[in-house]
Amino acid sequence: MKAKNQRLTLILVALLAGLGAVLLAIWGLRDQAAFFRSPGDVAAAPPPAGEAFRLGGMVEKGSLRRGPDGVTIDFTVGDDTAAKVRVRYRGIVPDLFKEGSGVVAEGRLAPGGLFVADEILAKHDENYKPPEATRHEGAQEHKSESLR
Repeated sequence: MKAKNQRLTLILVALLAGLGAVLLAIWGLRDQAAFFRSPGDVAAAPPPAGEAFRLGGMVEKGSLRRGPDGVTIDFTVGDDTAAKVRVRYRGIVPDLFKEGSGVVAEGRLAPGGLFVADEILAKHDENYKPPEATRHEGAQEHKSESLR
């Protein structure tokens, strides 16, 4: 075989190996993908029961209920539309999770319209400061006031 044909064969084998690696990675991650939907999207076109997706919106005020076991919570997520989705989560919620705040819940829609969340992520605004920084700023303000 000529050197030119050997190089061409080597390039084709490398391209096929790269394509195979990409396809294997996509196949392996297919169940890890979770699409983001708002309550309005869910109301307009409900996904099939059991399909994983992320539900994002605002926790409705007055909707948070804690179960007798202490770790199960039920709440309602709404958005700019009139659509609302009931959510149930069993576990420890983030510190920033509260009524009237943003939330992203990852899970599945059960028959009957209840969204069963596997994970809860609390959203914060762009002005978020960790509690340590807030305490530190308060101490600095108190110190500067006492120096006056």
